[in-house]
Amino acid sequence: MPYQSIRSIRWISRIISTLLFSSLAVFVSGCSVFGIESVEEAPYQLIEKDNQFEIRDYAAIVVAQTEVDAKAQKPGNLAFRKLFAYISGDNLAQEKIAMTSPVISQSDEKGSNEKIAMTAPVTYQQEGNVWRYQFVLPQSYTLDTAPRPLNPEVSLAEIASKRVATVRYAGRATDEARLDQAAALATWMAEQNLAPQSEPRWAGYNSPWALPPFRRNEVLIDIAAP
Repeated sequence: MPYQSIRSIRWISRIISTLLFSSLAVFVSGCSVFGIESVEEAPYQLIEKDNQFEIRDYAAIVVAQTEVDAKAQKPGNLAFRKLFAYISGDNLAQEKIAMTSPVISQSDEKGSNEKIAMTAPVTYQQEGNVWRYQFVLPQSYTLDTAPRPLNPEVSLAEIASKRVATVRYAGRATDEARLDQAAALATWMAEQNLAPQSEPRWAGYNSPWALPPFRRNEVLIDIAAP
């Protein structure tokens, strides 16, 4: 067989293999490009729903958090790397756990690292000159049992149970979209006679490769419980 023909066959085979691998990766990842995610979500009770607006009661949660200078270039990327490193093993716990596993095991011994399942949503809020980003940890963790971060710029905190007003929207989480949706939520709250108890914070639920029309983004504002 001519040499050029052999090269062509090999080239086509590589293309087919790449396409098959890419298709399998999308399938195995739970079709996350279409916004279908398999990670645990912070628990809440739905109190009221009005189209894209909701009132929810959230249970107490434990978060890993970090702060980034608001003037930094791409502060979200900087914060994400720190927090992702923490849940990927940059902590004081012992047992390593697959990121996709819904079962979390841990050890009191110190020395090696533990991977922690990622939980939705990732929240972020501007506080003065910094952005605070938070990863919600799985329900199996308490503030006492969650692995201690090795990075001093990452800390753990327990967020008390609270009632929040939310608005859900798709698309990219651009500055314009965040501000527009926060304003829409504030307007709806005023119509419902709901007084804000916090500044807006934003939440993202999807993998970075999710297509914008299928992404789930939210704005959350604390309100007083009756």
